Amino acid sequence: MKRRSVLAGLAALFVGACSKIAESGPGRSLLDAAEKWNLGLHDLLGRRTALAREFPKEDISPSFRGNGTTDPKEAAYKAYAAAGFADWRLSVTGLVNTSLSLSLDEIKALPQRTQVTRHDCVEGWSAIGEWTGPQLKAILDLAGLRPEARFIVFRCADSLAGGPYYESIDLIDAFHPQTIIAHALNGEPLPVKNGAPLRMRIERQLGYKHAKYLTGIEAVATLEGIGDGGGGYWEDRAGYQWYAGI
Repeated sequence: MKRRSVLAGLAALFVGACSKIAESGPGRSLLDAAEKWNLGLHDLLGRRTALAREFPKEDISPSFRGNGTTDPKEAAYKAYAAAGFADWRLSVTGLVNTSLSLSLDEIKALPQRTQVTRHDCVEGWSAIGEWTGPQLKAILDLAGLRPEARFIVFRCADSLAGGPYYESIDLIDAFHPQTIIAHALNGEPLPVKNGAPLRMRIERQLGYKHAKYLTGIEAVATLEGIGDGGGGYWEDRAGYQWYAGI
């Protein structure tokens, strides 16, 4: 167990690599090599089956800060929020047998998972919260993945400089039992500052992978053509690693 903790800690050192390093050719190559090492290490340590630590309720943080976008300014989002997200839909498209368009009520009617976990931000802060929602697996099973699907892309309602937010994971993390689509935080509907009405919880990765204001899930065979091909908003713009395992 001690050796595992040391190795996992070493892997985490690579995750926060800054954009200045990524701007150079050698720096980009170094970060790419580090990411592959990190991904390989997590596979070696049992990423396919290992669970992130879950905490007792008494460890829940007094407050759970918002980060990045905390109040989307887009007119469509504002209208949804004003109506209590009654008309919000989550689309499931791409390499699936059956495309879906799910309401919040339909998402809440699926089997639910509640987990108390720690959110670790690439900026260095963390907080513990209780999240509730269906496993991503349940929704992917409803849609039925086609054999060529390799990645799951998350589409979001919030826009930053350069366009809407997006993220992606592989099928290992997509089918991980702790990967859920959260609609509640600490027993209450998800606040706007934390990504209402839906956000991803990818519990074995850093916070920027936990896409907020979720509008769409897309199954794809490759990340080429998704943004600039890095697999996520910050991966494309700041050189963040695509696999941000912790």
